[in-house]
Amino acid sequence: MANWIINNGFPALVWMTINTFLFVWYYLQYDRDDDFYYTRHLLGSALAWARAPAAVLNFNCMLILLPVCRNLLSLIRGSFVCCSRTMRKQLDKNLSFHKLVAYMIALMTAVHTVAHLLNLEWLNNSKLGVYGKLSTALSNLEDEGNETFLNPLQHIEAVSPPAESKEEPFKGRASMCPLYSQDPQQKPIKFAFTSIAGLTGVVITLSLILIITSSMEVIRRSYFEVFWYIHHLFIVFFVGLVFHGYGRIVRSQFNTDDHNATFCKDRPDDWGKIPECPIPQFKGGEPMTWKWVIGPMIIYVCERVLRFIRYMQAVQYRKIVIHPSKVLELQLRKKGFKMEVGQYVFLNCPSISQLEWHPFTMTSAPEEDFFSVHIRSAGDWTDQLIDTMQKLPEGAMGVDGPFGTASEDVFDYEVSMLVGAGIGVTPFASIMKSIWYKFKECDPKLRTRKIYFYWLCRETNAFEWFADLLQVLEKEMEERNLGDFLTYKLFLTGWDQVIVHFDEDTDVVTGLKQKTHYGRPNWDKEFDQVRKENPASVVGTFLCGPAALAKVLQKKCAKYSDVDPRKTKFYFNKENF
Repeated sequence: MANWIINNGFPALVWMTINTFLFVWYYLQYDRDDDFYYTRHLLGSALAWARAPAAVLNFNCMLILLPVCRNLLSLIRGSFVCCSRTMRKQLDKNLSFHKLVAYMIALMTAVHTVAHLLNLEWLNNSKLGVYGKLSTALSNLEDEGNETFLNPLQHIEAVSPPAESKEEPFKGRASMCPLYSQDPQQKPIKFAFTSIAGLTGVVITLSLILIITSSMEVIRRSYFEVFWYIHHLFIVFFVGLVFHGYGRIVRSQFNTDDHNATFCKDRPDDWGKIPECPIPQFKGGEPMTWKWVIGPMIIYVCERVLRFIRYMQAVQYRKIVIHPSKVLELQLRKKGFKMEVGQYVFLNCPSISQLEWHPFTMTSAPEEDFFSVHIRSAGDWTDQLIDTMQKLPEGAMGVDGPFGTASEDVFDYEVSMLVGAGIGVTPFASIMKSIWYKFKECDPKLRTRKIYFYWLCRETNAFEWFADLLQVLEKEMEERNLGDFLTYKLFLTGWDQVIVHFDEDTDVVTGLKQKTHYGRPNWDKEFDQVRKENPASVVGTFLCGPAALAKVLQKKCAKYSDVDPRKTKFYFNKENF
């Protein structure tokens, strides 16, 4: 169970518990407190169903920006290096948590909106005298110093036709302009589009709908610019959110000590006439949302300022290489740039788009005096970048980062399983290079005693740019009598038939001593072998690849982890951008 929580996210469990507590707490408050007795009489259970989601929304809107503050996460990750591997592991789920919070915001917004639409209908019916004497009396309370009234719709006058048309209101002009109407239902419609709460609510909801729909996988992958630009409607969303509460439409009674609703509710005609029942007085709730979101908003602004400063720093091209399978290698230099294994940067090419930033894992090692990325052709932006770099580079390259990832922790495990799919091998290129340097310098801090490396590719050309590094590592391990330190297996998944190897010493595809496997790995066999070879070990399983493969490996980690804490444990880690 403990292993499941570590692999699947303890913060999500805590987050869900807090959400449940907030919803129940505020629901009971608005459903039972005496201050809202008369408000509940007008609105019924819709009052609690509107306010409880609002509390959950405040909490989640406070959280939604934090998972995308990458500099903050990198800072936290660095501060936890000596404290807790488990704690750092949770930071790698930042984007998954961001999406989870967004789903909760969408759900609570829907419940909140529907409840308030019902509230508007019931407030209007109460004003029209549909629900009885008490509801009518509460709706007709006069406004004295913006305190006495309860029904906010009393401030919205029904739209009337011009004076010359009063006898026949629906003749002539009314047919041309539907606003000329004495329909009392115009009140809630006008309130929804003219009041602070109504107008900001409409803006917030529309912004949220556009943000969520444009974040769908198909749009994000095929039309990234649409996703990128529309996602910045979050600025409009937060501005509307801050001002939404200033409408103060949910009102509570504040003279309950003088006016007991239980006693006075049956005698509204006596309000203000007998000492026991003075006129009930109400006030709007204080706006609270800004208190929840102001901190994260300031942190996010600081994050963007830091990104801009990094963008303005000059970047030098050291080397540009076009590898087989249309893979671009950029070797860059930047003053003061420091990295760790497996980290990533965001790249911006102003000649393509000044606003688009794309994440790429660095393939260089911290020991090198430059940093490099390998970029595979995977869409319009990458295609344009490769075409641009095949000529003389046009303009400066913007670099933001580096940012921490799960791969940083690879040397904290005594045994590591590295799984890369296609270009997903990039973080492990950084790790392999760093291992080479550590062995070359006889680094005594290297705790790792065994690495299993798996690379899955569909085409033979994809192996070429990485094979040279593996050949160097092979030779290095042999010279130092450390042949057992690195076990690597390459899988050519796009080929269904096994090729006969005429050369007994090296592989015909890669030129390596380790022969290429054809087809997909048998993960049960691989995990079982690792467990047998490393009894009583903590094994870190690292993946940079598709979500489908992540689900498989996560299940295998749980399946092959022994219940006995003294025996082999597998912990799953995945790269997220």
